[in-house]
Amino acid sequence: MSQKPSATIRYTAMRLGIFVGCFFVVWGLVRLRLVPAGLGDANLAWVVLLALVLSAPLSFVLLRKQREEMSQQIVGKVERAKGRLAENRSQEDAADDAARAAHS
Repeated sequence: MSQKPSATIRYTAMRLGIFVGCFFVVWGLVRLRLVPAGLGDANLAWVVLLALVLSAPLSFVLLRKQREEMSQQIVGKVERAKGRLAENRSQEDAADDAARAAHS
């Protein structure tokens, strides 16, 4: 029985995949000298920065559906937590009212 991964994990993995793809594209362009290699020993930092700059808008556009699924999943969890909290509060209020009535 295989379980479907959560929307958050799936979205994060897909975002990481887009970043890694952008990293290798930028690295290749730097190696081919089509993109400047940065200053001094900052080559790796430069490649990472360019990959981040490229992957952010790509992720925003390409992962819209997954982001909405993740958002719905998070909203559902928050609503369930709020419901449990309200239920706990009402139980505490009832117990407090009963204790006050017993001491009156």
